[in-house]
Amino acid sequence: MFKITPMTATVIKNLFTRKSTRPYPHVVREPFELARGELYIDINDCIFCSICERKCPSQCISVDKKKGLWTCDPFACVYCGICMGVCPTRCLHHKKTWRPVATEREMISMQGTPPKAKKKSSAGKEPEGM
Repeated sequence: MFKITPMTATVIKNLFTRKSTRPYPHVVREPFELARGELYIDINDCIFCSICERKCPSQCISVDKKKGLWTCDPFACVYCGICMGVCPTRCLHHKKTWRPVATEREMISMQGTPPKAKKKSSAGKEPEGM
């Protein structure tokens, strides 16, 4: 006589039920409400202070103030959001979606214009017109 074991019952049940996985990247589910996706920057608002570079725990951000270059390695980023929290101009953001599947390592580089240095005012001079 044929006896159904617990494993056989599980195999038969799994054959006739819905799959529990998705064939990613062909089927992508909607992100969660507070999900942190791809990091991006509003380069026109950036003052190139490099606070994000110093505070990043994975050291994926590099800032060159002289050249006005902001670079991020998305393969090293852990999407923690610390860089967003410490940015004084709030120019760093996370998109709701993740980066597309990549076969090669690609850096995110943004070129901007660093702010001009403020001239030091001379403390000993009197204002004109007096």
